[in-house]
Amino acid sequence: MITVSEALDRLFALVTPLPTEDVPLIQAAGRVLSRPVHALRNQPPFAASAMDGYAIRADFTRGETLQIIGESAAGQGFSGHVGSGQTVRIFTGAPMPDGTGIVAIQEDVTRSSGEITLGPDVGPSNVRPMGADFRIGDTLAAPRVLSPSDIALLAAMNIATVPVARRPVVAIIATGDELVQPGETPGPDQIIASNSYGLQALLRGLGAEARLLPIARDTLDSLAFCLKLAEGADLILTIGGASVGDHDLVGQAAGLAGMEQAFYKVAMRPGKPLMAGRMGRSMMIGLPGNPVSAMVCGHVFVAPVIRAMLGQPAQATQRQPAVLAADLPANGPREHYIRAYHTPDGVVAFDKQDSSLLTVLSASDCLIVQSAGEGACKAGEMVQIIPI
Repeated sequence: MITVSEALDRLFALVTPLPTEDVPLIQAAGRVLSRPVHALRNQPPFAASAMDGYAIRADFTRGETLQIIGESAAGQGFSGHVGSGQTVRIFTGAPMPDGTGIVAIQEDVTRSSGEITLGPDVGPSNVRPMGADFRIGDTLAAPRVLSPSDIALLAAMNIATVPVARRPVVAIIATGDELVQPGETPGPDQIIASNSYGLQALLRGLGAEARLLPIARDTLDSLAFCLKLAEGADLILTIGGASVGDHDLVGQAAGLAGMEQAFYKVAMRPGKPLMAGRMGRSMMIGLPGNPVSAMVCGHVFVAPVIRAMLGQPAQATQRQPAVLAADLPANGPREHYIRAYHTPDGVVAFDKQDSSLLTVLSASDCLIVQSAGEGACKAGEMVQIIPI
């Protein structure tokens, strides 16, 4: 067996970064920006008023009276020149007229007919300089997952088409004679296939295109057929059949299909029977069949692989420090990913950690990571968690 860290290193070595495609700005949210983009205009494109008031010359004198000669509004500026003794009514976002450099807010002046008198509190400029936000050529760095705020910035930069990493295509193959699809009537010895649907949801949230293939039965012919259907995918995920029982045929079928195995078995729980390799142009990860094991491996291994395919840094899923609210017993020889939940006092591990218990996983909002051989942890100590 290899460690989780070693397994991640070997997985990253199998990753082929995906090419770039250009998408309309309206479709770019949540995608990964694959190369830096540069602003095509200044923002603001002109010196603009930050307040409603009156545009005045920079050489003003408090108490003087100025003649109003026009108006500057957003989208319709004043085209003339403002000379000595003159002012222009101005509104927030409007361009500053030629000759002016200050906005006297309307609360600081007294207006009478076509004139204003500057009060004693006329002070800061209340002007947004041209390019105060960004200038032509300023860069939005890559790679990055484009947030709603990034989309707003790209729009303001006048970027209508965005270079993003192509979505990875992931083929998901659940295996086992015991499985039927949700909505079907299982036989007396069968269960519902659940892992594939949970993993599909996880993958979509990561920005992948996840395709559910038919369930592969426990025969080499059925597995070969499903692996053939998966050809062309960037990543093939198999679920179950990766252990060493008489019906665990995934490794043998993958080998016959040309997979070059990179590793098999990881020193972790849940999730020890994990394998990976390459099959032609596709990367392949064989996940364990227990529901919790498959989902935990999805967070620990599959998610970092998808991010690396999208051009993001090749690194483990980020962990966060948290206070432990209840004692944890000592760990055994394998790194443990413990289902847990947050309370006002810190995180608490569920008493039941069996890898078949989806109810416990559904009630969890994080995984406590306990190192191999780590001693007992007391309430109040800090632990590392992975949010889920």
